[in-house]
Order: sequence, then structure tokens, then C-alpha cells
Amino acid sequence: MRIRIGSEMSFDFPQETPLIAMLNVHYSRASDLERPDFLTSSPPVPIQSYRDSFGNWCNRFVAPPGRFTFGTDSVIRDPGTFEMGDLMAWQHEVRDLPSDTLLFLLPSRFCESDLLASEAWRLFGHTPLGIARVQAVCDFVHNHIVFSYGNARPTRTAAEAYREQSGVCRDFAHLAVTFCRALNIPTRYCTGYISDIGLPKPWASMDFAAWMEVYLGGRWHVFDPRNNSPRIGRILIASGRDAADVPLTHIFGPGTLASFKVWTDEIIE
Repeated sequence: MRIRIGSEMSFDFPQETPLIAMLNVHYSRASDLERPDFLTSSPPVPIQSYRDSFGNWCNRFVAPPGRFTFGTDSVIRDPGTFEMGDLMAWQHEVRDLPSDTLLFLLPSRFCESDLLASEAWRLFGHTPLGIARVQAVCDFVHNHIVFSYGNARPTRTAAEAYREQSGVCRDFAHLAVTFCRALNIPTRYCTGYISDIGLPKPWASMDFAAWMEVYLGGRWHVFDPRNNSPRIGRILIASGRDAADVPLTHIFGPGTLASFKVWTDEIIE
């Protein structure tokens, strides 16, 4: 399957404003791109690219005053099948985990696994280890939080989402990440494209989405507590400890978002 993917953001800036944008497809899917998804801007400005400490591709630039637009556009090849989980993946003892996964057991800015540890063990300590335990976490979070754009806020933590029972996809992901880490399962926060391909219409307007990956059975596995079902065309952009590590944009100054578009469309041939 071929899928056209991309995004476009427009901001109004009162003055020159430095930005970091994290909108490019993750290196693990870069070989599936039919052409590079270079970030471009209008008006054009110099763009410097680099990899952050998690291996994500970042772009830094300075926006001029006034209306400024930037984004990406490309075509990616995808298997075109619904995701399949590995029901036999086992849970590692902490002493046996690879050293580079240990960071994803620790509390972070939005995932206070230390604060929710007692709740995690109360809710899930009786569940089978491994995939079944992670799925129990996702089932709980999926039913516990009511999706609501109107109640979204960028500072909500996992503990607050647990208490308030409301939020958007990042809140679902943060809470599930937090519970899994408290249960000694390395878990990282992910952001990227999730398409509606293969699902019945009507489809909602596209947006970027958040999910998580857990380390079981010697590799990372995708789980999506917001949708809690397999999808076609999930395309990773970035992963980190939580949303603080992988913001779509980080703006160093005042600015107003004027428009925001995301597309992930199957190319019918």
C-alpha cells in the first residue's frame, strides 16, 4: 500500500522567533519513504537538522515576523495490513533487561510512575505477566478516560488524567505508560500518524496521535490505549520518555497557531 502523509502548520509571530519542529518520519521507517519528507517553509528560511538523544530527527530554524507556514509531504510504503500482536512475548525480570531500556522504567515529567505505583499494583498486580498485563492496562485506561478536545491542556500529567478521567490521546498514552513503568515494564511514549484506512466512514479530521511501545520478549511492541484496536498505516515520527521529549513544535517565544492540517491518505492506483 502507498500512503500520502504530511502536515502543514501556520503561525502568526509578532517578532523573529526560534523554533524546533519534530515532524519527520522516524529513521526506522525512513527506508519506506518514496522520497525524503524534507521540512519546507514559506517564506523560506535556513533550516538546521539534527538527531536528539533518542535518535529522533529535529529541525531548528528562526521564523520571521508575521504569518509563517511550514510542513512536510511525502509518500510511504506500508504493508497495508492490520497490526498483529505477539501473544507469546514474555516480561523480563528487571535484572535481565538491556541497559538502554532502563531509562523507560523511570518517572518522567508527565509520567509519575512513582506516584501511581501503589495504584498500578492494586489494579493490575493480579493480572498475568507480559502481553496480558499490558493489555489489561490499556483496557482500563481506554475505559477510564473520556476523550475530550475541550478538556485538553498541555500541562496535564498522568496522575492528573487518572483523577480527572478526561483528556486526549497524549493523556491516554501518559497514563498507560505510567502504569506499565510502575509494573516494571519498560515503556516509551510515541507520536506519529494513525490513519483511518480500513475503518468505516465517516472519518474525523486527521491529527497526529500518541501511543506507546513496551519492551517484552526482547523487542518493542506497539500498544494504543486511546484506540485500543489494531490499525493500518501507523507511522512513527518520534519516541521518548513522554510528550516533553517529543513535542511537534517547541516555540521559543510568543506565537499564535493560525491553521493546522495533517493528511494520511491511501493512494488508489
